[in-house]
Parts: sequence; C-alpha cells; structure tokens
Amino acid sequence: MRSHALRRLAMTIPTLLVISAIIFALLEFAPGDPMAQLPSTIPPDVRAEMRAALGLGQPAPVRYGMWLWQMVVVEPGIALGIVADGDTPRILSWQTRGPVMTLIAQRLPQTMIVVGSAYIIGVIAAIGLGILSARRQGSAIDRAGTGLAAMGYALPPFFTAAVLIYVFAIQLEWAPTIYDTTLHVTGWNSFAAQMRQMALPITVLSLQTTAQITRYMRAAMLDTLGQEYILAARAKGLRERTILMVHALRNSMIPVLPVIALGAPQIFAGAIITESIFGVNGVGQLLITSLSAGDLPVVQTVTVLIAVAIVLANLASDLALPWLDPRLRDA
Repeated sequence: MRSHALRRLAMTIPTLLVISAIIFALLEFAPGDPMAQLPSTIPPDVRAEMRAALGLGQPAPVRYGMWLWQMVVVEPGIALGIVADGDTPRILSWQTRGPVMTLIAQRLPQTMIVVGSAYIIGVIAAIGLGILSARRQGSAIDRAGTGLAAMGYALPPFFTAAVLIYVFAIQLEWAPTIYDTTLHVTGWNSFAAQMRQMALPITVLSLQTTAQITRYMRAAMLDTLGQEYILAARAKGLRERTILMVHALRNSMIPVLPVIALGAPQIFAGAIITESIFGVNGVGQLLITSLSAGDLPVVQTVTVLIAVAIVLANLASDLALPWLDPRLRDA
C-alpha cells in the first residue's frame, strides 16, 4: 500500500507541471494587454518601464519559469512565513497591480462557504437517495430519485438559478435576490439572514451534485445487494438496516468514491456561473471579471489552482480506495 501511495505521489508532480505548462501556453495566445486600460497621456518610456516591471519584456519560457517559481515557492513561502513579503517579486494582477494570491485569499472564504456547504449537502442527499432507490427499486421513491437525477443533468445551473430567483426571491420573497458578502454573523438575526441568502445558491449547486452522484450510488448499491454475501446475511436473519449500512454501503462506495472526489473541484465550474448570478463575491466571480478585463495572471492562477484541486482530489480518491477494498492494498 505504501508503494502504491508513493507511485501515485510521484505521478502527481509531472502531471501538475504538464497541466500548468498547457494552461500557460493556451492563455499566452489569448488577446490582452495590461497597458491597454492606462491613459494615453502616459509617456512611452514610462510605459516601457511598467511593462518591464510586470515581466512582459521577457520571452515566454522565461516568464513561465518565473511564474511557476512564484506559484510553487514564493507564494507558499509567504503564506507560511518562510519568505518575507517584498523580498521577491510576486504574481501581480494586471488590473489591480496587487498580488493575485491576496485577491484569491480575499474571495476564497465566500466560495468555500457556499460551495463547500452545497457539496456536503449534495453528497449526503445523493448517498441517501441512492440507497433508498436501490432498496425500493421500482417504487415512487426510486422514480423520484431517477427523475431528480435526470432533471439535474438536463437543467443547467443558470436556468435553475433564474427559476429559483423568480419563484422564491421575487414571487414569494423568502430569500434575497443578491448575496450580501458584507454580512457578518453576530447573532441569531444575522445568522438567519445568512441562511436565507445562502439557500438559493446552495440549492442550485447541491442539485447538480445530487443528480450526478445519485445514479452512481443507486447502480452500485443494486449491484452490491445482488451479491451472495448479502443473500447469506439475510438468510442469517440480520436486520435489513444492518445489511444496508454495514455490509452493503462500504462495498458500494468503492466505485462511487472517485466520482465524489472528482466532483468536488468540478463544482467550482458551476460556482462560476452561480456566483455571477447571485452576486457572491467569490473566486468564480473573480475569474469572470478577470476574463472580461483580460487579466491573464489572475486567470492563469485561478485556473491552475482549480486543476491542482482536481488532481489532488483524484490522488485522495486513489489513496482512500485501498481502505475500502483491501484487495487493492497490494496492487
């Protein structure tokens, strides 16, 4: 098992390097100039000095190496207090001229609160609904779960968000239409206001997660319930709840766990649209505004961080599977 973990860790590093190089190369050909938004009255020599300060006068391979060094060494070193801020150049936003990681750190809590809550709720609902659908195959619950999964795939997040805003925010006035990122929870009233404004974006994102995982959970549970050891457990007179939660659930999670792990970073794709619709001042909205402004350093950094999250989630899934299935520990 230790050799398996070491092999997976060894494969992760070159994978991340290739991904970062591809993202940098693709965005290198994208249009955008950090000097385009500056006043035309700035003298050419001052513009040239500003371009040099942003590292735009260097060849692309040199800028990629500098950007990678800043991503891997400088920014983590500053976050851990190993590297003093100001001792070495950081990744700077073309739009704000400030450190990109500072912008991301300011937006990340809002994204994690909404996206994290939505994913946890979506996974729990998907596992429960998948178990119920498999246990009562062909029943109304099974049809409802299958219909929910189909609806979640068929309806894009922007359409679901618009419908929920119209019904619950405009018609019923149960929730605000715009997310107030300045709200601080200091008591029960502010806590209730926070829950109301989180309800709609969390519902949109969790519906997407539930729809994706439910069908995998249902199929895995149906396959497990047909195994001989489940039939033997029932013949011994074990309670159905014990059979489902102790014997069947663990084996059913083996094919579902990679789906859950890979879906965690992918929900950020839905969060990009959802944050823009509800006005959540998170990383997704930062990416949208940076794309509109042509702020390539922010786009590159956010995109690479999402890719890193996907790779690390896949790694965590691979390392967790031997715990669920002992047969994989010697693989």
